[in-house]
Amino acid sequence: MYYCYILLSSKSHIFYFGSAKDLKSRLKMHNNGGVKSTKPHIPWRLVWYSAFETEKETRDFEQYLKTGSGKSFAYKRLVSVALKKDFTKGRKGSPKTLPKLVERRRA
Repeated sequence: MYYCYILLSSKSHIFYFGSAKDLKSRLKMHNNGGVKSTKPHIPWRLVWYSAFETEKETRDFEQYLKTGSGKSFAYKRLVSVALKKDFTKGRKGSPKTLPKLVERRRA
């Protein structure tokens, strides 16, 4: 089995979309700083994953999730529960609205 997954950074509150054959070891690699692109945002928590039979299906779905419509789908259908919990634990705005909130506070 191959896995497509979504991680949420507890530090910076950003999402990471990825794929792997061994999901447990890949998550450990992310949290141990073994992935350059995710190292500054440690710790990560798994908020969604799905299993696929082939690597091609997994990669194709991962690439879709990284597009604008894929992110919209993911935020609305796959990680909405994680977003709700994240907002209740202190996040003040979504990535798109956060700069607007900062501008308003400065004005």
